[in-house]
Formats: sequence, C-alpha cells, structure tokens
Amino acid sequence: MIGVGDTAPDFIAPAVSGETATELELFRLVEAHDAAVLCLAPATFVPACTAEFAAVRDAGWGDRDDLAVVALTGDSLYAGFAYADRFDLPFPVVADFHGGVAESYDLLAGSWEGHSDIPRRATVVIDGDWTVRFAEATDDPLDRADPAPVQHATETLREVGVDVDRPRVAYDGPWER
Repeated sequence: MIGVGDTAPDFIAPAVSGETATELELFRLVEAHDAAVLCLAPATFVPACTAEFAAVRDAGWGDRDDLAVVALTGDSLYAGFAYADRFDLPFPVVADFHGGVAESYDLLAGSWEGHSDIPRRATVVIDGDWTVRFAEATDDPLDRADPAPVQHATETLREVGVDVDRPRVAYDGPWER
C-alpha cells in the first residue's frame, strides 16, 4: 500500500461526473484544491463502501472549493452512472475497470467475489504538493470498520487546512437522498 510521505501517482481515467462521461485528470484536481481524497472500492454497490461514500456526501466533502473527492471503483463506467445517480453522489466516480489506478497506488486486491485486478477498499488523502498525507485500507470490503477509513481521514484533512465535518458512516443505511 502507498505510504504516508510518498508522492502520489497521477492518473487520467474514465469517470462519471454529474450526468457526463469524462476523463478525470487527477493533476487538475490537486492543482485546484488544498487536498484531494481518493475513496476506493472494489465495485459499486458494495454496502460498506456505499455507506462511506454516502457519509462523505452527507458531510459535504464533495461540495467544497478547497477539497476534491473522487470515488474510484473496479466497475465499468456504465455501473458508475447507475451508482452516482442512485446515491446522488456530488463527486466523480472513476471506472478503474482493469485496476491500473489502484495498482499505481499499490492498492490492488488479489481477488474478491470472483473478480481480480480490482481496487481494495481504501481512503487516500493527497495534499497540494502531491504528498500522501493519509492512507488506510481494509482487507475485507464488507468490513464494518468503526471508525471507517474516511472517518480517520478527517483529522489529516484538518491538519492540511481543510476544516471538514467528520462523516457519519451508517452501515445499515439509508443511503439514498
């Protein structure tokens, strides 16, 4: 797994942003914000991961000028459209269908539920100098970690100067708005 203090790898990947398919360019987000948060999941609609994404949404992280949030899953762009729409996600959902981005962060799962080359469930915080300030992953995507990785990231974001509310992860939902 990528470590705190490492330089974060840049990437360009297909993503859903709003109702549009686009290429997400991480360097543009890092340059335009004080910090960027990557929230990785092996697939869309994984309950524990969805709980974290909804908590980040509800905490307002995706609606800030000083913070960029990116969800990254091992599913296709089409699954990303359905997922972003169903849960009203205000941040891009990257389709890391072959695991290339997750691999560059050393966050590639060996296999899960019959799928291989997919992202591990993880949260990574990158500051404006491309330094990884926080990285935490779970081995089990269904784990109801308490606190969840995104909750642990809150303190790091505050240290970077991004004063965010701590997400409240409700593993039992409801996650829709």
